[in-house]
Amino acid sequence: MASIAKRSDGRWRARYRDHNGKETSRHFDRKIDAQHWLDSITTAVTNGTYVDPIQSRISVAEWSQKWLSTKTNLKATTRRDYESLLEAHIVPRWGDATLADVRHEDITTWVAELTERGLSASRVRAAHVALSQILKLAIRSGRLARNPAEYVPLPRVRRADKRYLNHDEVDALADACQDHRVTILFLAYTGVRYGEMAALRVERLDLLRRRALISESVAEVAGRLVFSAPKTHQTRSVPIPRFLLEDLAQLVAGKGPRDLVFTGAKGAPLRLSHFRRAVFLPAVARSGLDGLTPHGLRHTAASLAIAAGAPVKVVQTMLGHASATMTLDLYGHLYADQLDEVADRMDAARAARSKNSGGPAENSADFLRTNGQLILMPRSSETATGQ
Repeated sequence: MASIAKRSDGRWRARYRDHNGKETSRHFDRKIDAQHWLDSITTAVTNGTYVDPIQSRISVAEWSQKWLSTKTNLKATTRRDYESLLEAHIVPRWGDATLADVRHEDITTWVAELTERGLSASRVRAAHVALSQILKLAIRSGRLARNPAEYVPLPRVRRADKRYLNHDEVDALADACQDHRVTILFLAYTGVRYGEMAALRVERLDLLRRRALISESVAEVAGRLVFSAPKTHQTRSVPIPRFLLEDLAQLVAGKGPRDLVFTGAKGAPLRLSHFRRAVFLPAVARSGLDGLTPHGLRHTAASLAIAAGAPVKVVQTMLGHASATMTLDLYGHLYADQLDEVADRMDAARAARSKNSGGPAENSADFLRTNGQLILMPRSSETATGQ
């Protein structure tokens, strides 16, 4: 129900009641402006975009905490990353603003400012995604009609060049890591993530079937180790090359089923920060592989598998990617190296078929040129006259 009435001071009061019976009013100097406002409210109610103005007056700081509390299925590292984005970039800029105050043009300016301050493109995009998700929850809760974070120009992420090691380089790095030689070989030939390797337990290692069951990962969050599901929340089985079996057998000898396969010198879980600083980087320097990161061994495993002829779906399964498209996006260029090999195989298959049949097919162009009897066809004029 809506109405317009003239007040004693000459202004016009427009008011309406929402579906809950709550009254909202505004005052205008002109009656036509009051009518336009009521018409816009009626249109919003009709098309389902009506938002109670009071509901959108909650601050972004308060609403962002409500949003974070709804993220019940996050990995500990992802939650900490969201908290960091809120603390460092979102709340300082938007915390005091209400949801209704957030404007598209202001978000565009904010993104540009983050970029100008030297924040990486991936971090800028992550901050924008978090803010956009906060505003999406407000839409679903009836506090906003649309998302002002949509269609904001974002900086492009430059994908860093990947480093792929060959077999000799893997061996050199593994030897340089000394006591962690098997750790390096396992990462480079299975393609598991570092956290998945560090969380692998003896009971999930099947040396008879040459499989490792990847169902857990570990990460260091605020100084403590947190065990959780793998990145995609999916358990997968990865193959183990035969040459690693004896080393792995020695590594797990005397351990219980729940013990970790890969540990530090005193049996403690491997922490990525310590492993990188104390073991990996010095070994990289000694091996002359400057610029290599632990994650580079995952790329190496992918490249070695592709070079060995593994189809994209097999590589996807081994790495635990969500889709083959993702695998192709990351490593599709490596398959191009096999184009000549595919052509050579087709040549070989054709040659083998010809050999088994006693020679070229009799309808082939080569056969007609070399062995076929040439028949001269009459010209069209001769055919027409019967000559």
